[in-house]
Amino acid sequence: MRRIDGTGLRGSLGPAPEDGGLGGRRRPWACPTLLAGILVALPLFSQVVSPPEIRDPELRELQQKHFAELKAAAVAIASHQFPYRFYFSRTLDLNEEQQKGKDQRSIQFAKYGHQTVVQITGNYFAAYSDELMKREERAHRTFEDVMLPILRAEVPLLSDDPGVQGFALEISHHVRKKVLGVSAEHAENVVLVMPKAAALRLVAAPDEATQAVALEEGSLFINGEASTIWGRMTADPPAAPVVATPRPAPVVATPAPTPAPAIAAPEPTPDDLKGLQASYQGTLDKMVRELDQTAHFVSYAPPVLVNFHKSVYLQLSITTTIQSAEPASRYRAAAVAFDDHIAHLIRPMLAYFKDAPRFAGIDFSTTVKPAGQAVEYIFDIANLRCYEQFDCTGQQLINSGFVLINGERVNLDLQGAER
Repeated sequence: MRRIDGTGLRGSLGPAPEDGGLGGRRRPWACPTLLAGILVALPLFSQVVSPPEIRDPELRELQQKHFAELKAAAVAIASHQFPYRFYFSRTLDLNEEQQKGKDQRSIQFAKYGHQTVVQITGNYFAAYSDELMKREERAHRTFEDVMLPILRAEVPLLSDDPGVQGFALEISHHVRKKVLGVSAEHAENVVLVMPKAAALRLVAAPDEATQAVALEEGSLFINGEASTIWGRMTADPPAAPVVATPRPAPVVATPAPTPAPAIAAPEPTPDDLKGLQASYQGTLDKMVRELDQTAHFVSYAPPVLVNFHKSVYLQLSITTTIQSAEPASRYRAAAVAFDDHIAHLIRPMLAYFKDAPRFAGIDFSTTVKPAGQAVEYIFDIANLRCYEQFDCTGQQLINSGFVLINGERVNLDLQGAER
């Protein structure tokens, strides 16, 4: 486990109590109650709670209405490089080994007082030194490293609906502390609730001082106690800009012309995605109608264009059922799902995009039954075309892309997993 003594921070793999969520601490908002029977019967889709699991009719309707946007936010958050491992999770205060086997669907609409908010909960496996960092400093670090990137991913996608009134995050990190001379580690939970207008100003803020003004409208809780971490950010007003006195430009020799550097394509904005979605909607609707018998599309999660690794990908939410005489490991289930289902969809789906599509690739996001795990196979168009033309094997295609099992990237050996 890596330690950074100058900041009191390291990656955390230590044990933490498993107690159903908050280690005995009450959450400051009311979450929808989930039925155990529904959890067994319904598929697990990446990091987003499926609408039928939400009992409140208003929240369930919002979850279904914005399911595509919630999944797009999940993809953007999952592709962000956090300093330490971050997992979406319904259960907090876990160690990392426990987390890997837990339900990672935590994005849903919930109630905070009288407000309807988009709620995200998760475990962040960084551990801070209790001696070197005060609890407000620890919360501030988690805000900067985890909460702010999450808000930047979700707020632009979900702020247009007047029914969305705010955003709530609950993130659990770890704290190292010596007790009777023995080093121990425990979880610490940070909750941030932002009204929508303040959240929009926060994610657009150009500097910390402007962020602090927006954050003053939110509510912060550390282990259930109201707190603040913005005082030192607002102690001094933003400095006035200093106008530099212009100096005469030095005379320099004209260099020989050099080739202009390649300019990377700009990251797609939410408006870009909406416009591109509209242009492809007719084709996508036709594909769903004609291929549903074999693809098994999820009715409440239609195909949607999302931002993944700063490029546009077409995300297809489907269900895969594999035949297995005995319980399969997650790797074997993912391999069988690719061989028996996903691979057979690639050529029929590419036929709907004969010309060069205006998106970088396709994300096949499936729930594998009866294993009940979320698997995503993400490939770029060039390698999909290679497979389509029989110039690449399935393994070569797998190696060229991303395979995520329950939100974690893995290496998948198709033949090895079959053994």
